[in-house]
Amino acid sequence: MIDLYTASTPNGWKASVTLEELALPYTVHAVDLSKGEQKSEAYLAINPNGRIPAIVDRANGDFAVFESGAIMIYLAEIAGQLLPSDRKGRSRVIQWLMFQMSGIGPMMGQANVFYRYFPEKIPAAISRYQNESRRLFEVLDRRLGQSEWLADDYSIADIANWCWVRTYKWSGVEADDLVNLKRWRDAIRDRPAVQRGIEVPVRVANLEQDPAAAQAFAERARNSVQR
Repeated sequence: MIDLYTASTPNGWKASVTLEELALPYTVHAVDLSKGEQKSEAYLAINPNGRIPAIVDRANGDFAVFESGAIMIYLAEIAGQLLPSDRKGRSRVIQWLMFQMSGIGPMMGQANVFYRYFPEKIPAAISRYQNESRRLFEVLDRRLGQSEWLADDYSIADIANWCWVRTYKWSGVEADDLVNLKRWRDAIRDRPAVQRGIEVPVRVANLEQDPAAAQAFAERARNSVQR
């Protein structure tokens, strides 16, 4: 049994969607980021970086894994799915997974901070991170014009990138004109396991269509960022 410590964020969804896709049994422990629960001593014993998500594998001597990409690789190896065993196939998946970890996630995360959360608006910073996010989207779009999935077959690389790319409107990045990316976004969105995974630990309101919910969400996030 896997214990999942998480919150409703793109990095959190990476773990929960992976668990759902692999049909691995797990128990959810919601971490309230607005209350700083990720900085508690009990949680830091699991994840010394004080971020979500983290897992504890109770079937493997209570082995703890932190960092979302590391969690995805660990789970895929347990199940023998979503990560090829041959050297080239495995490398392709990990390359696109690292693309998300080092590019898509940090750039969109900073776009969120400067576009949504900081009380003062810094146009140069907003443009910097939105433009770089858009450039990375174009890299994905080109790849998806060559292949149905990022690493030939559906994998943890698709899950990782999708969990962030799906929030493009919140980051203020235009993506609807990238037809290959849109085809891929829609195909992953329609997978039943993905639909279950993005409701863990709680369902998030459609912030683009609910201004009050968007304002409340941004305020909570602003407090966490400033903390």
